[in-house]
Amino acid sequence: MDLDLKRQLQINACKVRMGVVEGTFCAQSGHPGGSLSITDILTYLYFVEMNVNPKEPQWEDRDRFVLSKGHTAPALYSVLALRGFFPFDEIKTLRKSNSMLQGHPSMRMTPGIDMSTGSLGQGISAAVGMALGAKISKKDYRVYTALGDGEIQEGQVWEAAMFASAKKLDNLVAIIDNNNLQIDGTLEEVNSPYPIPEKFESFGWNVINIDGHNFDDIDFAFKKAKESKGKPTAIICKSVKGKGVSFMENNASWHGKATNEEEYNQAMNELKQTLSELEAE
Repeated sequence: MDLDLKRQLQINACKVRMGVVEGTFCAQSGHPGGSLSITDILTYLYFVEMNVNPKEPQWEDRDRFVLSKGHTAPALYSVLALRGFFPFDEIKTLRKSNSMLQGHPSMRMTPGIDMSTGSLGQGISAAVGMALGAKISKKDYRVYTALGDGEIQEGQVWEAAMFASAKKLDNLVAIIDNNNLQIDGTLEEVNSPYPIPEKFESFGWNVINIDGHNFDDIDFAFKKAKESKGKPTAIICKSVKGKGVSFMENNASWHGKATNEEEYNQAMNELKQTLSELEAE
C-alpha cells in the first residue's frame, strides 16, 4: 500500500477512535470496546474500498454495508461523519432521544446507514439478501457486513452463510471482528465458535485471515476478495478489543460501558498523542 495513503488511513482511524470515546462519554453509555476493534476495517471500507457518495446516501448503485454487530455503532457513526455524511459534532448527541445517532444503527434516522441492526445474527441475513438482489437485478454493487466473533455463536449466521454459498454470492464479503472477547468474557469461556476459518470454509466460503489493525493486510484482503469468483468471502480479522486506548485493550469490562471524566481525559490524551505523532511523520 502507498505509504501516504496508509498514513492518512491511520490518521482517519485515530480520529474515528476519538469520536468513539467522545460519543460514549457524552452519552454515558454505549459500547466502546468493540467499536475500537472494528475501527480500522471501517475506515478502510469507507475511505478506500466502498463506492459511496455522502451527498447522495441513497444512490441506487452504491456499495452497501451492514453492521451486523450493531452495538458498535459509535465507530460507524464516526466513520460516516468523517466521510462527510453529516457533521462530526453530531457524535456528541449519541443516544440522545432526539438524535439522529441512536444506540444501534437506524436506516430511517441516519444518513449512510443501509440497514437497521442490533439483534445479533440478523445483519448478515440482510446483507445476503442485498447481495442476491444485486445479482437478480444485474447490478455490480458489492455488499459488506461486519460481525462480532461472539455474534457468530448465533445459528442464523450459519443459515445465512449456507444460503450465500449456495447462491454463489461472490459480491458479498463478511468481516469477522475476532477480538476474542464478548460481554461475559472470552469466547472459550462463553461458547467457543473456533475454529472460525475452517467453519466458513466448510460452508463453501473463500476465507482470508488477517491482522485487523494492519492496513497492508486489510488492503490485501479486500483486493483478494474481489478476485474470488463463485463464492462469498469471509475476512477473519484478528483484532484487539479497545484498540488504541491502553486501559481498554483486551479488557472485556469495556464491552458496554462509558468512561468517567478521568478515564475520558486519559483516553483522549492518548489518542491525541497518537494523532500528533502520525501527523508529524
